[in-house]
Amino acid sequence: MGGRISYVTVGAYLFLILLLYFVVVPSPAVGERYFVYLLIAVTAFLLLRYLSTIYRLDDMYLRAGRVLGSRRVRLSDVRKIEFTRLRDLAPTGFFGSWGWRGRMWSPMIGKFDAIYTDPSGLLITGGEVPLFISPRRPEEFARELSRRARSYSGPLEVDHGAPTRSY
Repeated sequence: MGGRISYVTVGAYLFLILLLYFVVVPSPAVGERYFVYLLIAVTAFLLLRYLSTIYRLDDMYLRAGRVLGSRRVRLSDVRKIEFTRLRDLAPTGFFGSWGWRGRMWSPMIGKFDAIYTDPSGLLITGGEVPLFISPRRPEEFARELSRRARSYSGPLEVDHGAPTRSY
């Protein structure tokens, strides 16, 4: 399942690329255009990375990945599945989500990884550090993840994907 895509975010990336190409490159104030082309390439790569975010469940792992970066959590290690927002986790610092690895810090849970496309999603506690993801259909993804994790370890500590939970 892919990540929830924000058309505003995609539009902002495309606007920035077009602005750099059609306004900054032809400007006589720009001495070396190679730097501007480098900025365009980096912005296009970050857009590709955003659009390539995907979440997979297989027999043993939850895999969250994107171009040149991924994280996996053993289904047998999953202890909690919670619906949350990044704002509720109160991550400190702006650059965590822009970092290559997506490692962030929260005063409530400590360090966690974030491979997301939207600030609302699922916090999966299992493995070394918790993982924040934002699948396209979070309720459906949480139910399937819960079903597979419970088949390994029985009931979870916190399970927002449990079949008895009402939405």
